[in-house]
Amino acid sequence: MRPAWRFDSVPMIASEPLHHFVGDYLSHLYETNPSAATFDGVHAYDDLLENLDRGAIDADVQALSGLARRLAAISTDSLTGDERVERPMIAAHIQGRLLELEKVRTWERSPQLYGELLGTSLAGQALFDYAPAEERARRVLSKLRQAPRFIQSARDNIKDPPGIFVKIGLETLRGTVRFIESDLPKAFADVDDLGLLGDLADAQTEAIEALRAYIAHLEGEVGPKARASFRLGADRFAAKLRLEEGIEIPLGRLLEIGLRELNAVQEEFRQTAARVGPGDPAEVWARVKAHRTPEHGVVQAAREQIEELARFIRRKDLVSIPPCEPVVVAATPDFFRWSFASMWTPGPFEARPTRAYYYLTEADPSWPADRRVEHLRDLAVPALWSISMHEVYPGHFLHFQHLRQVESRARRSLLLAPASFIEGWAHYCEHMMIEAGFEKQDPAVRLGQLAEALIRIARLVVAIRLHAEDMSVEQGVRFFREEAFLEESTARREAERGTFDPSYVVYTAGKLMLLKLREDCKAQAGAEFSLKGFHDRLLRNGLATFHAHRQFMLGDGAGAVME
Repeated sequence: MRPAWRFDSVPMIASEPLHHFVGDYLSHLYETNPSAATFDGVHAYDDLLENLDRGAIDADVQALSGLARRLAAISTDSLTGDERVERPMIAAHIQGRLLELEKVRTWERSPQLYGELLGTSLAGQALFDYAPAEERARRVLSKLRQAPRFIQSARDNIKDPPGIFVKIGLETLRGTVRFIESDLPKAFADVDDLGLLGDLADAQTEAIEALRAYIAHLEGEVGPKARASFRLGADRFAAKLRLEEGIEIPLGRLLEIGLRELNAVQEEFRQTAARVGPGDPAEVWARVKAHRTPEHGVVQAAREQIEELARFIRRKDLVSIPPCEPVVVAATPDFFRWSFASMWTPGPFEARPTRAYYYLTEADPSWPADRRVEHLRDLAVPALWSISMHEVYPGHFLHFQHLRQVESRARRSLLLAPASFIEGWAHYCEHMMIEAGFEKQDPAVRLGQLAEALIRIARLVVAIRLHAEDMSVEQGVRFFREEAFLEESTARREAERGTFDPSYVVYTAGKLMLLKLREDCKAQAGAEFSLKGFHDRLLRNGLATFHAHRQFMLGDGAGAVME
């Protein structure tokens, strides 16, 4: 009698458990992206800096290809219902990383990648008190000692970048120098080990020298000869959205949706502006911004806002707020000052809750007076409400508190997360809070929310036209200025960001997909639907593409993600 485990005399191999594969894949991602591991709350790699030598990149490609084959060999018959939804997401994620390394090749085109990665890697150790200061200082020392080799990789890899990438890269690298020189020592001011402090000072000097030498190299040798195009091209851009975000909508259709939303939100903006005061809508918004800049600074205004937002969420019972450490609101570190606002939250795998940081960029005293005034206008109180909703309550910060409770490692890790869900949730929250009646007596706050929505829609349109069509940066600047009512320097910053961060299409795309999911869940649930129930269940599902969320919440054949 033939043994039950044999088929046609060929031994049957048990399918690898998906959770085992996920563990191995995450381990590979942590080893090749140790700075990202820190932000995931995994600290076994904290003394390492990324290795972007060409040999390491080739080895990464080979390892990812092997992992893709392993995943393909896992039989769907052995998977649970949730795992059948997760498996294609993980497969797409692997292919997305291969696309980045082999086709997009940011490591070969962007000096900014190296400056920002070094700065954020060091900041992760300086900001989050997951371990005693002395232990984190030793890990910073290890990273600083690797910095010259890391910067040498940039010099070796980047030969013919786009000129705009050199410009942005120089700004980022100079900010990283200032961070290492000024901010980093302050973070470890309480360390009293003189030997360690001496070693840190020596490593700090070596890292700064390497950065300054590379800055001079970019300015003197690379920049003057930089002629490459920043454009991804339609095929690579569409592949990036499909693999990284699960967005399979053709770019032409996505652009049509963006232009439709632009017209609709502009009309709402006009109607709301008429409630605020007389005049052209752009002029009304300009007056609001000019007269409602934060009196005591952006940071202090934001501190007061997040307390009020939390009270409103509880009063309206919009979404659960798990117990958590309070948010620290502070000025943006120099190396990240290209961002108006950012949320730095401890990773979902942290063993214990630690402080999160909400950073806002105050006007730089070294800027010309007109630029300082313009910067404050763009962070006027009505707009700042939406920014605080996006970054803290009920946006990124609250999202991450829920993420800590997700059981699936594949849907808990930030390294596997689609930005369209993370940013889509946060951008949706701005809309949802106003929809729920926040500050309904003040139409200027609604105008601020619509102004932020116009910026995100303009990002979608400009990104597609920059990378899949022939829009120039200058045309992008004009689009942001005329269609989203931004002032010149802010419009330029937005258009330039689109060259190196084309995925900023995901803010509007994610918001629209979430609204469609909410509408369909409400139709399915009928009278039993509740906003809090919907939000809590959505966040409990963890980080996934919207196609996967639709399967989790609506069942198989869940329909189109966007209309």
